[in-house]
Amino acid sequence: MLAASALECVRGDRTLFSGVSFALAAGHGLLVQGANGAGKTSLLRILVGLSPAAQGEVAWRGQPIRRVADVYRREVAYCGHPNALKDDLSALENLRAAVALSGHGITPGEARAALARVGVEAAADLPVRSLSQGQKRRTTLARLALDGAKLWVLDEPLAALDASGVDWLAAILDAHLEGGGLAVVTSHQALPARARFAILRIGE
Repeated sequence: MLAASALECVRGDRTLFSGVSFALAAGHGLLVQGANGAGKTSLLRILVGLSPAAQGEVAWRGQPIRRVADVYRREVAYCGHPNALKDDLSALENLRAAVALSGHGITPGEARAALARVGVEAAADLPVRSLSQGQKRRTTLARLALDGAKLWVLDEPLAALDASGVDWLAAILDAHLEGGGLAVVTSHQALPARARFAILRIGE
């Protein structure tokens, strides 16, 4: 369903990676590994259409993503390494806004239930600036179980999560792949998910 062909990423006068190719079918995950500065985040941004590749192409369901941008956007949930939350909004408001940007809508009750599942229910109405780093990360990841995206693209999702948060993420990753979803993940930590992830190393 997701395929990359001969991707190349250039930053300034430096080539971060080149010749990156893979094909990912429904029910499978891809773990992207590489040293700091190897271009892992840049690769994810190319895969979701936020940054152009210097060379190569990304395809979704056999079509270049530039040709099916609107459809693709609705089928992708991207959680970057920065949490991309607005400090002045509450966790509840941030979650509803994130889901709305992907072309879906949720009620306040659905959003509150999602935050409860990730352990942020007590802080749902607080401005994000007052939350801990772990609570902010949980708020960002709460959307994964809400918007029905087929492809999850997660940049260092385990960052700032405690043991219970890691267990929750592993469980929903397993369920997502078992249900025919796809996931592309970067992580410096071992993924505790039961589902099998192929490994792609870049920058070597």
